[in-house]
Amino acid sequence: MALSDPIADMLTRIRNAARIRKKTVTCLNSKVCRGIADVLRDEGYIDGYDVIDDGRQGSIRVRLKFGPGGETVMHSLTRESKPGRRVYRKAEDLPRPLQGLGICIVSTSKGVMSDRKCRTERVGGEVLCTVE
Repeated sequence: MALSDPIADMLTRIRNAARIRKKTVTCLNSKVCRGIADVLRDEGYIDGYDVIDDGRQGSIRVRLKFGPGGETVMHSLTRESKPGRRVYRKAEDLPRPLQGLGICIVSTSKGVMSDRKCRTERVGGEVLCTVE
């Protein structure tokens, strides 16, 4: 079965796994999905990820992060730009989720990066998702 939106599929798998307190979740491998996983790891929302090569497309095993009491670190994971409605923003117009406590993941010409890094490098792009 072909996926029309692999990014939304990855975010939904992470959201569902975090809700049932799973330690790891497997997602499809792509350059954008690895970029999203890199940003989530760098910002401290996941412990890390491993790329699993199966001879075809491969997959990504994401290790989720939980608080000391077992609570989830990510409270909300929302897809902003969709295949039917793309959302592009300049660097100064990027949203600040939770007044700067959350992040926006942006696909730019310099790769996938967080909204904070986009502001420091003064580059805009497509707003992929919001993490709170």
